[in-house]
Amino acid sequence: MTSAPTDDIMIQATGLTHFYGPQPAIDEVTFNVKRGEILGFLGPNGAGKTTTMRILTGYMPPTHGQVTIGGHDVVKDSLEVRKLVGYLPETVPLYTEMPVTNYLRYMGSLRGMNNRDLKRRIPDVIELCRLNDYSKTIIGKLSKGYRQRVGIAQAILHEPELLVMD
Repeated sequence: MTSAPTDDIMIQATGLTHFYGPQPAIDEVTFNVKRGEILGFLGPNGAGKTTTMRILTGYMPPTHGQVTIGGHDVVKDSLEVRKLVGYLPETVPLYTEMPVTNYLRYMGSLRGMNNRDLKRRIPDVIELCRLNDYSKTIIGKLSKGYRQRVGIAQAILHEPELLVMD
């Protein structure tokens, strides 16, 4: 049984279930995560870790159950939830023909960041992710490790309250 949402609860998941055809990927998963806590999902392939993360981030609706992020329903308030969440999927969907800085500017604009905030944050995340020497490099020319860094940079660019990394 979960408690009522409070200001210190960042994630509240209740009865999460998701089916792929007749097969349940997750079945009645319930948990809470307080602000500032770190949570990791461990399990074998096919255990439902990625499915749960996709539901938490609003990229996939649950078949049954409910999730709130920062008090916002992931299905009903998906745009508000996406402002609160930075998401790094296992395979980062990068635009390989774009330079790193242009990609970050584009991703920030998709998240509703204004030009002033983009000018402030892009250099910050480039430095934080140690991409200084590659900021003008076409993403497709980067190694896998540096592409992962670009993925992390886009996930934290808008200073999310919640960071989900698959």
